[in-house]
Amino acid sequence: MKHIYECSILIVDDNPQLLDMLFSILQKEGYQSLYKASSCREARSVFARETPDLIILDVMLPDGDGFSLFQEFRAASDIPILFLSAKDQDNDRLLGLGLGADDYLTKPFLPRELTLRLAAIIRRTYLSGSHPQKEETGLKLGSRTVYFERGTVDTPKGSVSLTAKELLILKKLFENRGNIVTFDALCDTVWGDGYYTYENTLMVHIRRLREKIEEDPSHPRWLLTARGIGYRLAQEERA
Repeated sequence: MKHIYECSILIVDDNPQLLDMLFSILQKEGYQSLYKASSCREARSVFARETPDLIILDVMLPDGDGFSLFQEFRAASDIPILFLSAKDQDNDRLLGLGLGADDYLTKPFLPRELTLRLAAIIRRTYLSGSHPQKEETGLKLGSRTVYFERGTVDTPKGSVSLTAKELLILKKLFENRGNIVTFDALCDTVWGDGYYTYENTLMVHIRRLREKIEEDPSHPRWLLTARGIGYRLAQEERA
């Protein structure tokens, strides 16, 4: 795994509205592989079939409890698990953490708090640098440097993260650097089949991407628009 958004996540909760909300939050954040389960039985089935990288696990389930299910999963794998519970009692929180859970979040919670905690768990578990890797050569765009493997942009004010969709867009443009990439080609890269009507959404991602890679997003120097056709990533400046 080279980027947090490559992490596959199983969400287990018996509340269908909350389950859909969690799925939507993580999908919008950029996670590509998400699975849902509303009971212990469904969770066991998805776990065996998909072997997710991380689990968000509710404590109270209709056919069992999350603590027991946690122990089943941990007996089979050391997969990181975040408990999600409506219980705000110290005993439950301490029990979950004492069993070896990676984190414990109490409902209600802020979506941003959830995504930040998940990102921290994923980085600690899978991207901690315990296995030394060759230093990645970055893509220089003026005063900014893009690191595709890390999914970040180094700027004079610090490092900023790229979302999964921004990363896909920028990679596609980089692969065709100097040439125009059509709206259709970019939409197909990000959303695949059935991408029609996504052109306006693509424009939003382009705007946000420019805010990260351009010194002056209102007057882009690198990510250029080919009116009515698509976008292109400008070539390096020549001396």
